[in-house]
Amino acid sequence: MIKVERGRPTPEELAAVVALVQARAAALDSDGGGDGRTGARSAWSDPARTVPGAAPRPGPTAWRTSVWPA
Repeated sequence: MIKVERGRPTPEELAAVVALVQARAAALDSDGGGDGRTGARSAWSDPARTVPGAAPRPGPTAWRTSVWPA
């Protein structure tokens, strides 16, 4: 929602502002964030990597597999 705080814009001025905001939002959606970077997210920055996986099965190698990435 756009709220005019001061002044009285004409319908044409308001339409121009709305078109500009919509165009900017569409551009950000199309390139994945607008920060200029494209491509897949790095595994280091992926928040899913911090979600714990299934616990290792008990056994002689459980200590070793407990630190493996999920």
